[in-house]
Amino acid sequence: MIFAAIDIGSNAMRLLFCRVYIVDGKPHFSKEELFRMPIRLGEDVFTQGKISDAKADRLVTSLRGFSDLIKAYGVEGYRAVATSAMRDAENGQQIIDRVKNETGINLEIIDGKNEAALVFSNHIEELLNPKHAYMYIDVGGGSTELTLYYDSKVIAAKSFNIGTVRMLLEKVDKEEFEEMKAWLKRNTIGIHPLSAIGSGGNINKIFKISGKKETKHLSYERLKGIYDMLCSYTYKERIERLDLKPDRADVIIPAAKIFLTVMKNADIEKVFVPQVGLSDGLVHQMYDQYQKENKIQTI
Repeated sequence: MIFAAIDIGSNAMRLLFCRVYIVDGKPHFSKEELFRMPIRLGEDVFTQGKISDAKADRLVTSLRGFSDLIKAYGVEGYRAVATSAMRDAENGQQIIDRVKNETGINLEIIDGKNEAALVFSNHIEELLNPKHAYMYIDVGGGSTELTLYYDSKVIAAKSFNIGTVRMLLEKVDKEEFEEMKAWLKRNTIGIHPLSAIGSGGNINKIFKISGKKETKHLSYERLKGIYDMLCSYTYKERIERLDLKPDRADVIIPAAKIFLTVMKNADIEKVFVPQVGLSDGLVHQMYDQYQKENKIQTI
């Protein structure tokens, strides 16, 4: 069976098609296709407070195409969500209504808490040591979601308005960074060792740049080295030498800075990069719901 997930972020929007196989009674998730459109809604929202007509038109046009693809795939179900930029947009609800009228897609605006919960729905902790503690870090264009997993359960979670596009536009309050640092120190006291699980397109790209194949994690020192290297290149050099897309070449530096800030203040020595994100979490939740409502055939 195939599920579709649409994630409309502050930097880009994505459509993921994911096939779910049942083997020996357990689900296996295989990404079929991923489509990405770099619309960068946060550029409007974080400077003007609302989404411009031009970007709204691009959004609707893209979603119309996404809608056709979803119908062509004949998916079992889909879910579409919008995060930080749409949450902050004065005309967010108007655009939601327009999307429904012109594309047929039901688009939800989710808050930071639900966003963090969706990211954590990937159950990545099941692949790691249950006796260890992990900080799930999801860095987006408009916000950063932090989830602390310890003793086989979530013990703390919070969303901060600290994102890569906000940082590029210098729209992150200094107090927000201080609040995040204080939250990290307060909630990780006595929890050691603590590792991180990184989520989002930027940490995936940073991991690829690192060239590591034998392990799925980066040390704090290695991440800091990549950050320094990225900062030493011009925007044009990051595109040409590192083969980064233009809309990735600028946000990757603030993303690395956010990860380093979280790791430093929580005394985290390494970050695992399983290459999953919000779209994957949506698929997991849809499958869980499908499983409750339907009898699943096993191989």
